Amino acid sequence: MNLTDDQLDRYARHIVLREVGGIGQKKLLQSKVLIVGAGGLGSPLILYLAAAGVGTIGVVDDDVVDLSNLQRQVAHGMADIGTLKVLSAQKTVAEINPDVKIVPHAERLTAENVEELFSGYDLVADGSDNFNTRFLINDACYFLKKPLVSAAMLQFEGQLSTYKAFEGDTHPCYRCIFPAPPPPDVARTCGEAGVLGALAGTMGSLQATEILKELLGIGQSMSGSLLIYDALYTEFRKVKVRPDPACALCGTDPSITEIG
Repeated sequence: MNLTDDQLDRYARHIVLREVGGIGQKKLLQSKVLIVGAGGLGSPLILYLAAAGVGTIGVVDDDVVDLSNLQRQVAHGMADIGTLKVLSAQKTVAEINPDVKIVPHAERLTAENVEELFSGYDLVADGSDNFNTRFLINDACYFLKKPLVSAAMLQFEGQLSTYKAFEGDTHPCYRCIFPAPPPPDVARTCGEAGVLGALAGTMGSLQATEILKELLGIGQSMSGSLLIYDALYTEFRKVKVRPDPACALCGTDPSITEIG
């Protein structure tokens, strides 16, 4: 494919980057990313991937826009209240970049539909808000050999990593770090514990950056590292993480042998 004059203008700041160039921009336009969740993390992620020219962005979410979402979910506005988030995001992206196709999946991710949903995409981004979904996404990406870029946030803290355990060697999966969901009385959602609205923008933007790096094959992957951001003290910590030989999914004697 050749870039049009409008595309050369739109993506000029990418094209002048030695690590991206015209070849890299064409690669982004041909890439397909699936985002699970169109909420706090998914909103800035959708906007920045669309602005960057990622050609196909699938969005999985069965929820509708609520007034309480607007404190942090920047892909939606007052006029979208009551609208499915995937359709609201689709409308917003249409105003940002006509090069990008948003594929709305207005359904909840389950063990029954995860393989079908993931199969048509190059990379999966986890912007979900519960542990059961996070473990399902991790397991499916491992078995389907899809790179996973995952972010999480609560109150004033965010976490970010990339998971490619199917490549073996030094690449852990999500379960290597978090072997099992915390007990229900410990696990809290943003609705229960609160979250600083701008933190969603910080973590979603970091997540978008890592996705673009993975798609372009540039820089150092976050696989094997966990980034922890404390917004109250403006501190970033990057922790090395290694595969766990006892991991139930990717360890030497796994007990999880199929999705779900």
